[in-house]
Amino acid sequence: MSGFIEHLESLSEKDTKVRAVLRRSLAFDPGDCVPAFPYVEPFVKGEENPRRREVFYLVAGLWASHWREGRNGSPQSLGKACAAYQVANGSGSTERRFIALLDADHDQLPHHLRQMISLLKDQPLDFGDLLKRLLYWHDERKNSQLAWAREYYQNRSEESITHPHSEKETNQ
Repeated sequence: MSGFIEHLESLSEKDTKVRAVLRRSLAFDPGDCVPAFPYVEPFVKGEENPRRREVFYLVAGLWASHWREGRNGSPQSLGKACAAYQVANGSGSTERRFIALLDADHDQLPHHLRQMISLLKDQPLDFGDLLKRLLYWHDERKNSQLAWAREYYQNRSEESITHPHSEKETNQ
């Protein structure tokens, strides 16, 4: 778990209103909800990059919206959690949403993440990994997106994977 998520967990243990404030912060653009400042600003002090600051606020809100008392299971990366959800529910829309998330630009990212985190409400998520991946979202090599894509496609069941070459090969 990242230091930031441990920080939020510690604050939440002392005062449950922390989660409520951070959940409500998702109704604002990341970093624009004044009541969330006391919970995030002490951790991001000195961070001058506005995109990085926004990521901390976004992850704090997503963490609060996803938090559940007594959640069981090992936290998973977003890619693995999406694959597990796809396998359990067999919904084709999961893959479409996942691809839209991977293709999201800076302005679209909060919307797509809120949808995905809501969809994965029963999956234990690794918010430390989420924070790390989002901090490097705009890397030109797209390492964060590629890592999640690999985890997603490598963790789906064989029945749910389409094989684009198999039909061609059987017709030859």
